[in-house]
Amino acid sequence: MAPSHATENGPVGPHPSYIQIAKPYIFDHQIEKCMRTAGIPEAKDDSIRLQGVAWIDSVRKALHLPVRTYNTAVVYYHKFRLIHPDTNGFIDAAGAALFAACKIEDTLKKSKEILCAAYNLKLPPAEQVTPDDPMFESHSKVIIGLERLMLEASGFDFRNRSPQKLVLKLAKYYRVDRETVGKTAYNISLDLYRTFAPLKQTTPAMAAACVELSGRIHEKHIEALEASKDYRRWRITRPQVMETMLDLLDLYTHHRGSTAVGPDHALEQFISVRITLNQEASTQEFPRFTETPFKNAKANGVKATNGATKHKNKKSVLSPRDDPIQSIRSPQEVVPVSGTPSNGKPGLRDGTVRFMLDPERVRYEKHAVAEFFKEEEEEYEVEVERERRRV
Repeated sequence: MAPSHATENGPVGPHPSYIQIAKPYIFDHQIEKCMRTAGIPEAKDDSIRLQGVAWIDSVRKALHLPVRTYNTAVVYYHKFRLIHPDTNGFIDAAGAALFAACKIEDTLKKSKEILCAAYNLKLPPAEQVTPDDPMFESHSKVIIGLERLMLEASGFDFRNRSPQKLVLKLAKYYRVDRETVGKTAYNISLDLYRTFAPLKQTTPAMAAACVELSGRIHEKHIEALEASKDYRRWRITRPQVMETMLDLLDLYTHHRGSTAVGPDHALEQFISVRITLNQEASTQEFPRFTETPFKNAKANGVKATNGATKHKNKKSVLSPRDDPIQSIRSPQEVVPVSGTPSNGKPGLRDGTVRFMLDPERVRYEKHAVAEFFKEEEEEYEVEVERERRRV
């Protein structure tokens, strides 16, 4: 039974509970807020993020897991670290993300098998161990324990996006060279998950950015794609694709050695492409980040009115979770777990936390529940006759 919701006049009934709506998209300003709240330096956060993704990639290759499992694991890893920033390491979070992704994508692997594959990567074939080794017992329990937090951080949202299939279709549609532009575009789609772009963009936006950036790197421009001719049928915009390409170029500029495409090309090539895109963004006045509440934001290295988009109080279709539901006391913002709740017990809240996918259902429940928690007061005027004082 849910605990009672107490007030100054005593308990008034069960707590209305918290409702957390699934967050299929997390935008840049929310990511920045989480990083500021966590207090982790940007350089250290980038290092932990890239090491965790590299660990997931190497282990999934050792276990011969498909790319969709890698995509899901990395997205869960990013979401988990936004809520539970780990300053001491990345192996536990990366292992739990891969373990959960194997279940979600129906490529089941035991936690001991994942740990054993990671351990054997450092050993020659003659010295490799089996998953039944007792050394993995304690660490396996840690990963199983983190699985619940991993699912809670994602809001129990199992809707995942994999752009690789669409990248191959676009490469075939635009008739690009398969061995150069096509292969590089596929590798770029893998490097894309080393950034936060998969949390922010749709599958068509990511796929179009990978194919266009590959063509620009090989100096084989795809005119129809760069001219945004097919964007309307995919329901994407040029600023979304531009933001994704600039995120990738930030990765290739600062962490080229940690990527699959970076070592194959010179740094000057990425800088040249980045300058061209910044000039286009400056001319068209595209925002650096398409969804942001801040104004007068500058582009990446460009002095221009390359600020935020004008929302005009319109609710984003991509982010219905931002609609505040005050009556149900729903924690809508993505904020790292810190501090102590009002009940004084760390890790516990006053009420139950429930996870929902449909925002309309949450709004309906808000209005239904709010009727039972209204504090209504009525005023009465009563005339009282005073008795005359006897003489």
